[in-house]
Amino acid sequence: MSLPIPPHAARPAVPPAARAAPGLTWSLATGGGEAEPVDADGAAAVTAEWAWGGSTGRGVRVCVVDSGVEAGHPLVGPVTASWVATPSGGAVEVVPAEPRDVCGHGTACAGIIRSLAPDCEIHSVRVLGDNFGGTGDVFVAGLRWAVQQGFDVINLSLSTSRPQFSQQLRELADDAFFGRSVVVASAHNTRVEIFPWRFSSVISVGSHDVDDPGLVLYNPRPPVEFFAQGQNVEVAWLDGATTRTTGNSFATPRISGLCARILGKHPRTTSFQLKNILYLTAANVRGAS
Repeated sequence: MSLPIPPHAARPAVPPAARAAPGLTWSLATGGGEAEPVDADGAAAVTAEWAWGGSTGRGVRVCVVDSGVEAGHPLVGPVTASWVATPSGGAVEVVPAEPRDVCGHGTACAGIIRSLAPDCEIHSVRVLGDNFGGTGDVFVAGLRWAVQQGFDVINLSLSTSRPQFSQQLRELADDAFFGRSVVVASAHNTRVEIFPWRFSSVISVGSHDVDDPGLVLYNPRPPVEFFAQGQNVEVAWLDGATTRTTGNSFATPRISGLCARILGKHPRTTSFQLKNILYLTAANVRGAS
């Protein structure tokens, strides 16, 4: 199946000012008022065309840490490799597994990444079960393994609210940052203290409701850093099907796919530089006058 690359050469029009969407605190609902532009010296020089124009993500290894990924899905295509984190003798091991998805969530994320970076390598580490749930130990073990493998981009459309795992996750996020593995983490849909999206060493993502898969907005009011399309979107699902859904989980892989395209064009880019490129190319950031 041919998967076209959405055009990103020109910046999309800036939508109206954002306001908190009921029940989706870390999301943007557009409507009313004017957007607040952010001044940035040098923004005019770092354009979308310079950053990722012509790139398909070729040569970039993206790991989806989630519920698994269904290989061969029309919107996903091939899965380069697949593993599962599973308890074994009091510990958690990450072992090779068939590329399958137990609930659809990981396949949805992989399909979005593929739509933006069609030639990237998609790898999968399954840490969730068929009820969309999992344990903190399994989550930490799966992420640790992914960081140790040195994947270029690690998509985390999941998190934990258990404080006992926060220090381990912070250390892993820092290891990834300095090891040039970009961790793109989904903010919770409500104001819940969860990890690792709140850590400054990851790229944190919420969703907006504009029907434009290429629209990325910078948030001048942290802790969420960027907003991408993630509300009422059609995504890949189990058994080759699709579904329509909403959540920051589905905005996150849009940023992951964009990171893959940037790294495909500028392979020596660090995590710090990647975050800055996303900032300078966001639709609501303008060059200082």
